[in-house]
Amino acid sequence: MMSFRNDKLTKMSWPNETLRLVGQIQEFKGKQDLFKQQLPEILEALRDAAVIQSTESSNRLEGIVINTNRLSSIVQKKVQPQNRSESEVAGYRDVLATVHASAEYMNLLPGLILQMDRDLMRYVGTTGGRFKNNDNTITESYPDGTKRIRFVTVPAWQTPSAMDELVIAYRRDRELGSINELILIAAFTLDFLCIHPFSDGNGRMARLLTLLLLYQTGYEVGRYVSLEKVIEETKEQYYETLEQSSVRWHEGEHNLLPWVNYFLVVLLKSYQRFEERVGQTSDLKRQRGWKAKKVQDVIGHMMADFNVNDIQERCPGISRPTIQRMLNELGQENVIECISRGRNARWKKR
Repeated sequence: MMSFRNDKLTKMSWPNETLRLVGQIQEFKGKQDLFKQQLPEILEALRDAAVIQSTESSNRLEGIVINTNRLSSIVQKKVQPQNRSESEVAGYRDVLATVHASAEYMNLLPGLILQMDRDLMRYVGTTGGRFKNNDNTITESYPDGTKRIRFVTVPAWQTPSAMDELVIAYRRDRELGSINELILIAAFTLDFLCIHPFSDGNGRMARLLTLLLLYQTGYEVGRYVSLEKVIEETKEQYYETLEQSSVRWHEGEHNLLPWVNYFLVVLLKSYQRFEERVGQTSDLKRQRGWKAKKVQDVIGHMMADFNVNDIQERCPGISRPTIQRMLNELGQENVIECISRGRNARWKKR
């Protein structure tokens, strides 16, 4: 809420770099409907892959890691979670599915955020759906076991009023339309993380709320490309810019620019990845034997060892069995070699 007080966002002078990023993202946004109309099969394949990647990356950012095959089965509701980590994944899966299916009907209110938290923690056994009872801090852990406090969050007793103020301020400024909606979403996310309203799951909730607000303003790239994966790939900048922009947040004297620019870069990278994958696949589909050519091209650009999931991510519209068959054929032709076998087999180029 500190980013919205005293007309802070209105008074800020946004540099050309920020405005350029906003303009580029808006250009990509204009192409979404065209892709929906012309390439529904490709988008469906991208959507399925993005759900798994988003669930995996958002949880992995919080240190929650499970077997890839188990994760896919949980996301597809083929199996029930068997431990705490799998329960965390199942909760994220459910809330992500709700956002994807119902974003336009989800009215941003503190009660909705509490409901999302309840569903996020549903399988864990802890009590979700309520704001924190105890004060918490954002800390950084070191290999030797020591910790450093990165940020002191809003006290527990002030959290309900802080969340009320944040939601009201965001809704007011969006309705007024005087500030670009992408900047508003970035500011909302920063303030949410500085408030840190829950005892657990704040990072995951922030990413789910970001998707919700983006969908409600027409930015749908997160349906087809995992924003969470882009954040995971740039997690050093993620934590660094959050820390930079939270300095003197409690006084309202913080600098939003590092975080806003990082947020915009993540969104732009996601759109660029989206267009690249859609464009490459749609061009190839006009050719005979396009699936084999696509898989071979993707493998040719791999810089390290890889597994089936790595290839499937980059090959929308190509089934997992087809990719597996191509890997076996390329292995027999000595183009690649299998370096570890089993359910999580990995390959590398020769």
